[in-house]
Amino acid sequence: MDYSSLIARHRDRYAELQEAVGNPDLFADPKRATAILREHRKLKHTLDLWENLQSAKRQLADNQELAKSDDPELAAMAAEELPGLEATIATLADDLQYALLPADPNEDRDALIEIRAGAGGDEASLFAAELMRVYQRYADLRGWKCEHLESSPSDVGGFKEVILKITGDEVFRYLKYESGVHRVQRVPATEAQGRIHTSTITVAVLPEAEEVDVDIKPDDLRIEVCRSGGAGGQHVNRTESAVQIFHLPTGIYVRCEEGRSQIKNKELALKILRAKLYEQKLRDQQDAYSSHRRSLIGSGDRSEKIRTYNFPQSRVTDHRIGLTSHNLAAVMTGDLSEFTTALQKAEMAERLKDAGM
Repeated sequence: MDYSSLIARHRDRYAELQEAVGNPDLFADPKRATAILREHRKLKHTLDLWENLQSAKRQLADNQELAKSDDPELAAMAAEELPGLEATIATLADDLQYALLPADPNEDRDALIEIRAGAGGDEASLFAAELMRVYQRYADLRGWKCEHLESSPSDVGGFKEVILKITGDEVFRYLKYESGVHRVQRVPATEAQGRIHTSTITVAVLPEAEEVDVDIKPDDLRIEVCRSGGAGGQHVNRTESAVQIFHLPTGIYVRCEEGRSQIKNKELALKILRAKLYEQKLRDQQDAYSSHRRSLIGSGDRSEKIRTYNFPQSRVTDHRIGLTSHNLAAVMTGDLSEFTTALQKAEMAERLKDAGM
């Protein structure tokens, strides 16, 4: 497909953004500045892909001509480079197609990850803690910042529930595939007979919502303060720093007690509530997607089993695309790239199909 006319429109828009970026009053409106810089960065990336693709195509044509040369040594050198150039062109073409697709406004957002122990009791809570560390390490590998917002520890050192906030470039684009039920099969440390147990953990990845995304009316909230529970010494016993918020229209409940400040906990609780309400709003819009793409991005169906971690066989299987990896150790240290790349390709194929590209 010839993208020349589309690229020309992108160049015109990029020129407009270049002028806006150079305006000394750009940061008078921080939100507008953020949006402009984000679009400017994405358009520059798209135009760079286009230029690199055209350059690689010209180099391929030159090498194909040189491969017909009467000079055997020159022809051999040119022919040797052809497979690498063809592979580069294929990769750049795929990346360009994805960049030219209509933007998903949520892909650039930061994300909240809610991890809950499901079936399996103590073993489920232990794996919830391990999965939390997987996402923390994945964030480190991508240069993102990970913040612990809220948690409910279990008696065996795991978590019944934990909420993380991940901040960085295109966080939701890469993490959105993690929503769903994660199943673990292994022999628990407490199992005397050596039997393999199956436990489940539920993960929900929520794009962080801004105030303009969700209108929260004060009359719709019931906010209560109480004493924090768990470890914390005298502070826990003497101050009412924990905050719990009930959103009356939806019945959504959020509790936050991580910080020592009641104000900070209220701020975090509202952040979590806003993300949950935004997730619900997005779920109501999912009918606009094809059923296959909806299953790929795990857009809210928390009951769907998406991945199995089989420790005895060192195997991880993603059930949505039928991909199995036998490198469980790497996955548990945060290397999710094999699955993320495959899921992105499958989703891109669906989006290209939907867009007629």
